[in-house]
Amino acid sequence: MTQNGGHPSPVEHGFPHLDTVRAAVTALYRALSPTGIEAYATAVPAADVAFGAGEDLHLGAHRVASAIVGALRLPDARIVVAFRPMRDAATVELTAGPEYFVEVSDRFRIHRRDLGAALAHEVTHVLLHRLGLRFPTTAEDEILTDTAAAYLGVGWLLLDAYREDALTRQRLGYLTPEEFGYVLARRARAFGEDPSPWFTSPQAYEAYARGRAEADRELRRAPLAAARGSEVRRYARHRRAGASAPAPGAAYRFDRPEGGPLRVAFPCPVCGQLLRVAVGGPLRARCGLCRSVLECDT
Repeated sequence: MTQNGGHPSPVEHGFPHLDTVRAAVTALYRALSPTGIEAYATAVPAADVAFGAGEDLHLGAHRVASAIVGALRLPDARIVVAFRPMRDAATVELTAGPEYFVEVSDRFRIHRRDLGAALAHEVTHVLLHRLGLRFPTTAEDEILTDTAAAYLGVGWLLLDAYREDALTRQRLGYLTPEEFGYVLARRARAFGEDPSPWFTSPQAYEAYARGRAEADRELRRAPLAAARGSEVRRYARHRRAGASAPAPGAAYRFDRPEGGPLRVAFPCPVCGQLLRVAVGGPLRARCGLCRSVLECDT
């Protein structure tokens, strides 16, 4: 179900769901494997999901849905799109397939620019359904869906649907605009792409920049070698305390299993998998999940 944010109430901002978002990225790597993730290196092109000025509504909706199906590598999934009055932006009927029925709000008959965003969320539900991947609660599952859409190359449409000015407040999906920007920045880093030219909404680009700044900070967290200044000093202070005290507010933690050498555990900045390495100075750590090699100073 795509949440309909086209109403005058304030748009939520910031990073309130970041723990769930990070867990969702890790879950994607576990479900698809690094090789499977690499299959999504090409995002859905803007031209493939844009409506022509005189294009037939139903033919265009099915064309856009098919483009998103292809981008999500669901070649045998046929999406049937229907329009009806509804509070939410869209919903999908999840069955065994091969046909899936998506109903979208009647407002997209007029506001066709954002139809692709609603379809991106619903088709991603189909992908996760086929993977058997879901989170325990409905709210967490919707965040998983938005995260998967953004990380796998179709969710930039959801961020581009965000608009906020004196007359309009609209957000589609369950992530905040900044959280969408954060996931897109992690995807951009993984695949070497720049999504900024795709945004037609200036507010969407600004949210992407804020999300990218948050993602970049994760690359400078200790014990990664790129950490600098106060972060390094705080890490050294926590390291001296060792496993006897927690590291409040830090992404890492120390332990000393069965009286052995001190170790530090920290999340991989690529996939979020928890890594454990010995404390002892500069080293390279290889993530067992996404296979990234990380320069560390433990």
